[in-house]
Amino acid sequence: MLKVLSPTDLADPRRVDPSAEGWAKRIRSYARADDARALMELAITAIPFAGFWVLAAVLLPYGYGYSLLACFGAALCLTRLFVIQHDCGHRSFFQNRLANDLVGGLIGILTFTPYRMWRRNHSVHHATSGNLDRRRDSDIRTLTLAEYAALSPLRRLGYRLYRHPFTIFVLGPIWVFQLKYRLPIDIRRATRDDWISVLRTNAAILALIFGIGAFIGPLNVFLIHAPIIQITAMIGIWLFYVQHQFEQTTWDEAETWNLQEAALFGSSHYDLPKPLAWLTGSIGVHHVHHLNSKIPFYRLSEVLGDHPALARISRVGFTEAFSTTRLHIWDDANRRLISFAEAHRNLRG
Repeated sequence: MLKVLSPTDLADPRRVDPSAEGWAKRIRSYARADDARALMELAITAIPFAGFWVLAAVLLPYGYGYSLLACFGAALCLTRLFVIQHDCGHRSFFQNRLANDLVGGLIGILTFTPYRMWRRNHSVHHATSGNLDRRRDSDIRTLTLAEYAALSPLRRLGYRLYRHPFTIFVLGPIWVFQLKYRLPIDIRRATRDDWISVLRTNAAILALIFGIGAFIGPLNVFLIHAPIIQITAMIGIWLFYVQHQFEQTTWDEAETWNLQEAALFGSSHYDLPKPLAWLTGSIGVHHVHHLNSKIPFYRLSEVLGDHPALARISRVGFTEAFSTTRLHIWDDANRRLISFAEAHRNLRG
């Protein structure tokens, strides 16, 4: 059992939780960007990334294995750059909107992410997270126990394969970042801005590949950056998974869903060791981020330091997080995420 405080610990989860609304008001003052701090965070992340990337290129003639070691270092830095891109998408990293969009767009080229399209899609994620009636294909698909029970045996198998860790954490990153983002997320509803964002990013990626490729060869650029993207994406999807797919998360139908409650109790505090928290830009403090997405990542630890009670809410420990990979179905009656084995026991009972 994960050591978290759920809505049932603090208030009736079927009504608006005053503690959730109260926390939203208490942390509002932290939603201030510091441009000097932002520039420092960008520099101490981008410079090591560039250094590891160049090192990977230098080591390539001596053996691909040596190069991959440098690629791993670059991927860790790119993960932190993605968090900066993420904050830019919320326009919380810098005070200036244009600065956020410029830096976010440039990092999006490195992460193979059409920034403007991703920013719009991610804002919808924040507005709908934990709402059973507004689940989206761009999030990790989660069925309720009743929905799973209604599936045919073949469709149950399909859902089990979809939720398998290999699908989510290995195939998923390839599909999303290297393939899916080459077109708008939802082609049928894609806006003109989505298409511009995708085409501009794709063109910039090609320019980068062939520009650097003029010195080391396009194939070598691919051999270096493809594993960097894959490792970064695997880390990113793992973080996203733990942030929303933990046992005592919360889901509600539209009529009872509440934004603050879904933010505080439907997003986890993934309590990472300090070095990992730094590398991931404190994005594990996800319940606070969802409660106020205008708080820059470099102030999230400050929020927890000033309000220790927040650190205990929806907490998932470093080792505890690995157990979340066996949880796949929302049990609405007991208000918890459960495993396939428990789901089948409940259905037989």
